[in-house]
Amino acid sequence: MTTYTLPDGVRSATVETSRLRVHYLETGPADGVPVVFLHGNLVSSLFWDETLAALPDRYRGLAVDMRGFGDSESLAIDATRGVRDFADDAYAFIEAMELATPVHLVGWSTGGGAIMQYAIDHSDHVASLSLVDPVSPHGFVGTKDVEGTPCYPDFAGGGAGGMAPEMIERLQAGDTSADSDLSPRNVMRNFFVSPNHTFDPVREDAFVAEILKSKTGDGNFPGDVAPSSNWPTFAPGSQGVNNALAAGHCDLTSLVDIEPKPPILWIRGADDQVVSDTSMFDIGYLGQLGAIPGWPGDDVYPPQPMVQQIAATLQTYVHNGGTSSEVVIADSGHSPHLDQAAEFQEAFFGFLAANS
Repeated sequence: MTTYTLPDGVRSATVETSRLRVHYLETGPADGVPVVFLHGNLVSSLFWDETLAALPDRYRGLAVDMRGFGDSESLAIDATRGVRDFADDAYAFIEAMELATPVHLVGWSTGGGAIMQYAIDHSDHVASLSLVDPVSPHGFVGTKDVEGTPCYPDFAGGGAGGMAPEMIERLQAGDTSADSDLSPRNVMRNFFVSPNHTFDPVREDAFVAEILKSKTGDGNFPGDVAPSSNWPTFAPGSQGVNNALAAGHCDLTSLVDIEPKPPILWIRGADDQVVSDTSMFDIGYLGQLGAIPGWPGDDVYPPQPMVQQIAATLQTYVHNGGTSSEVVIADSGHSPHLDQAAEFQEAFFGFLAANS
């Protein structure tokens, strides 16, 4: 059996920060321009391997495993703070590594939300923000329009309760098979990347192994579930990553008011099924499709217009004096750095060069 090895020049290390023990991957010279990468839900720093390996020599790339993922310490996530636990962890990492600020921040999906929160709290420490298929600034699931109006006052339908129990069970069982649409391997194949993308088998096995490191439970993935009298009878709980992302807890809209305003790159896959106006993980869209009984209709609970919400927030950011550019990559899913690596790197490295 062939074992996956890190690309040439990519190193693995661990550091103790003021908040937790962090595992990270690193490339480039110690005195290089720092670029810090945060990953998405259920994955790890390893998913940045190709990007790190291709990073131009003038940069020092550091991709961290966020709490509860990969080989970093597993600590409970206080979802009532939105994604601020992840942002504060990143701040502690940058401090522990004694990185010169401002730093370039790159965030994919959940990590995109975390770097927006970082910029809200520490805008003077940020050289640029690269948002890769990020969570909406209005959170994930439970809002009905571009302004982020709640479908219900308790944001019913968002958070940990929307995660399929079989997927959690297979994750806890260490399932490496492709026996079910809800096996970690098939979730990655079907939702992380374009249907036309085929992983190298050895690299795919390594990615599945990383997904299976994700810590489960109320404090981690997906989190606890709160009951609701509203459809579909659950609301976001107070712990765990999926609740931290939920509308009602996750509100990143104050990004538009930060000063100074670092330049922003929004780069996304054209065929993303996760962060989408028709997301396959959105209770409203699944209800519209008839997959969840009792859907109260478009007037009450339409699909969340996630892409429109991101676009509107960034338009306001520009109106308020910032700069933002959007790159949409064709034949790409939720992870353009994986399924269209060359095109992603061209856009991302060009943005870095223009702002370094």
